[in-house]
Amino acid sequence: MPCFIRRLTSSGLHAVDYSADSLADAERHEPHGVYTITNTFHATRVLKLDAHLDRMENSARLSGMPLTLDRPRMRAALREMILASGYGDVRFRITVPRDEPETAILSLEPFKPLSPETYANGVRVMTVQGTQRDNPGAKTTEWAHDRKAIEASFPPGVFTGLLVSADGDILEGMSSNFYAIKSGMLRTAVEGVLPGISQQIVLEVAPSVLPVQTTPIHLDDLPHISEAFITSASRGIVPVIAIDDIVLGEGTPGPLTGQLRAAYKAWMDTNMQEL
Repeated sequence: MPCFIRRLTSSGLHAVDYSADSLADAERHEPHGVYTITNTFHATRVLKLDAHLDRMENSARLSGMPLTLDRPRMRAALREMILASGYGDVRFRITVPRDEPETAILSLEPFKPLSPETYANGVRVMTVQGTQRDNPGAKTTEWAHDRKAIEASFPPGVFTGLLVSADGDILEGMSSNFYAIKSGMLRTAVEGVLPGISQQIVLEVAPSVLPVQTTPIHLDDLPHISEAFITSASRGIVPVIAIDDIVLGEGTPGPLTGQLRAAYKAWMDTNMQEL
């Protein structure tokens, strides 16, 4: 099914002058600006949409761009598009152009979650050194384009990359937050990274499972990590079983990651909201 795209202005939703097969394909048509991306449940239910919109406004502020979103109008437009598309659950992106902050581009596609096997087996990731985000606290389309070029260089079997600071701290994934469990402690960076919406949920539910420390793991710690995972809004908690050539634990998703996934899902089930 094609990507369903509309431009939202003060006069309502309007067709755009391009077409795309997916959100990834549509991205190349979009101007520089700020954006967010997530998915729906039961067609029109969402998680933490206001947090996504808060982050968009903060990303704009960090980028020197004036932005105050009309949230009721945004929600109504998204709901209208989702129902008109007939796609059921969707993955959608909201992009606000830097040069036209009074408008928004709304794009959606049918939501295709990761396979159950991916969660059951975990994924392999690799560290990426020498690449720094200029403005890590801002979710901008510029980084989305830069990220694609880096990801194209990954060898087969690598799910994503982990950005490493000049000091050797593992900060975040290319489009995700990163977490490691070492000596029974959950570690994740909150400074020098994009504040993740899923990360907010993890930090809320994790203390009921294990202690949490909001500092990054160093490259030197990799041999001592027992479990790891990444999170993003559309994927939730994805277990990591290997980083570079280092296999974590038994090479399968660990028990604490499993407990965190269960706690995360329970939080989701009780906190979904209608658009």
